[in-house]
Amino acid sequence: MKTRLAFIAAALLSAACATQPPAEQKPAAAANASQPALLGDMKPIVSVKELMRDMIDPASDFVFDSIAVQTSKSGTIEHMPKTDEDWQRLRTGAVTMGEGVYLLKVPRPFAPAGDQNNSAGPDAEELSPAQIEAKVKADPVQWNARIEALRNVSLQVMQIVEKKNVQELWDASDNLDAACENCHVDYWYPNEGALFKKLDKKLMDLYGDQMKPMGSRGPAPSRPK
Repeated sequence: MKTRLAFIAAALLSAACATQPPAEQKPAAAANASQPALLGDMKPIVSVKELMRDMIDPASDFVFDSIAVQTSKSGTIEHMPKTDEDWQRLRTGAVTMGEGVYLLKVPRPFAPAGDQNNSAGPDAEELSPAQIEAKVKADPVQWNARIEALRNVSLQVMQIVEKKNVQELWDASDNLDAACENCHVDYWYPNEGALFKKLDKKLMDLYGDQMKPMGSRGPAPSRPK
């Protein structure tokens, strides 16, 4: 009798557990959102000016220096990637530049403490860090667009490396020069852009269509140091 009652009790308990609704499960996204970020917030070490000088600009030299034509009294020398090491060096520069430029999205000072650029005086050539910051805050979309433009050139160079297409490096070098200069004219020395426009107008008035505008920078066969 006891055995039969124990069997019935076990059966009832099993049925009750089977009829209970399953425990509510949180969506995977919600569960992940409640957990702290694995890597935490990105904290800058240097200013924009130092990041450009110490990382992004040296990386861009891998592209600028990869292809050039130097003419001297001794003759003409062509520089271009020839070995696997040459192409790998070019890829290293493109990757460093492409990843590094995204660090400009991390809020950071625009210059080291106490550095005001060449922004003093009525004919100052450069904007002060405070002026640059104000421009970025006023139009963050443009700041982001300049970053993306430089990153796109990096991606272009990486694709060229995959194909080992020397001829396309000329266009990439020109695109890189334009991306850098457009950003500098916007945020570093905008007065130079205005000066170019004035000179362009004077030259066009004097020489007409024979003159190429100074504000448009064509492919440079060699980059001065």
